[in-house]
Amino acid sequence: MATELRCPDSMPCHNQQVNCASTQNPEPQQPDELIPDHAGGNSDSAAKLTLLRGRVRSSSVPAERDLQACGDATLNSESNGGTGNSDAPASDSLLGDCELSRQIGAQLKLLPMNDQIRELQTIIRDKTASRGDFMFSADRLIRLVVEEGLNQLPYKECMVTTPTGYKYEGVKFEKGNCGVSIMRSGEAMEQGLRDCCRSIRIGKILIQSDEETQRAKVYYAKFPPDIYRRKVLLMYPILSTGNTVIEAVKVLIEHGVQPSVIILLSLFSTPHGAKSIIQEFPEITILTTEVHPVAPTHFGQKYFGTD
Repeated sequence: MATELRCPDSMPCHNQQVNCASTQNPEPQQPDELIPDHAGGNSDSAAKLTLLRGRVRSSSVPAERDLQACGDATLNSESNGGTGNSDAPASDSLLGDCELSRQIGAQLKLLPMNDQIRELQTIIRDKTASRGDFMFSADRLIRLVVEEGLNQLPYKECMVTTPTGYKYEGVKFEKGNCGVSIMRSGEAMEQGLRDCCRSIRIGKILIQSDEETQRAKVYYAKFPPDIYRRKVLLMYPILSTGNTVIEAVKVLIEHGVQPSVIILLSLFSTPHGAKSIIQEFPEITILTTEVHPVAPTHFGQKYFGTD
């Protein structure tokens, strides 16, 4: 069940910079209220992100909820006179803008934040971290993302018999899934997927940017022959501009894969990268741990020891 990201009483979540403006007659926020954004008198923005809570069996979450939430926050902002902190971040920097929420909606999913994930993110971003600590933390974070990615795949109910003869109603994966890694940094996520799915098939795409035009170009692609029948876990740890992923999805589409069955597994994303991908392919699902204007682009080099 998706829920909205709130502004805690003590300090805002690190994934979202929320300016909770002070008023002359401040009223305590209720637990289920949205925090209005009074950035520079612009009443069109509402701080909102989607978090994962439990298994989501369907990716089609009604967009009306997002639009309604944005509208409610706008009304709250207008009722308070539209005054606030003029130093609030730009709407494209932290996914706090209503327009960005309309464009991305429930397709962008964030792992629920906790101290463990925050520590792993900190070690990965720390330039003084040793390569051993970096790889250990990266592998742990990858495993968490992969586990949640598998949680987005379809299940079906089944009945099993326990050693004591008890009938237990459970679930099991539906067949027809595969992974695709975008070389080279995406290969760092392959082992995490194999640790969870021992016999899963994994395809590869090699995409590099042209030094003169800076446009992404596909050099190699190899997939399971029946990939058009499968749900695809597309692995790429860092979303910066989104251009590489966009080209990879285009290649998958050429092989018969529909964007609606693609789940992009990523560790870090910029607002621009996530926005670009969703604008190009509105049906794709993006799963990540953090959306931040500055992505750790050194990830691939440090993970493979070529930094």
